[in-house]
Amino acid sequence: MNNWLDNDFDDMLNTSWMPRMNVTAPAINVKENDKEYEVELAAPGTTKDDFKVNVDKDGNLTIKMEHKDEKKDENKKEHYLRREFSYSNYEQALTLPDDVEKDKIEAKVNNGVLHITLPRTQKAEKETKRIEVA
Repeated sequence: MNNWLDNDFDDMLNTSWMPRMNVTAPAINVKENDKEYEVELAAPGTTKDDFKVNVDKDGNLTIKMEHKDEKKDENKKEHYLRREFSYSNYEQALTLPDDVEKDKIEAKVNNGVLHITLPRTQKAEKETKRIEVA
């Protein structure tokens, strides 16, 4: 295993129990009720300017996130030995159900969570149509 933290600090920090991951992706929740679907995407430290949310012609909801960390050189005597809680680029496409009103979709960021509300169309009650048999 290629462990970039194998050095004298490893004993002091004892990070051997921490899993090493190459990719970090935000967690997504999708919930529904009779009026709407809601997609929640957890992305701590992000703002609304970090997101682009689109619906394409095929009815796919695309969520793109690009978060750029500000490089601060305030303290040149310290640096990261390990850094994993930072997202840089992320893209997810979700196929929307047929009953979503695409022109009424709303998105907002609140406390590091992107909330996308997908209103459902008001379905007319299904009528039974009698077909005469000839």
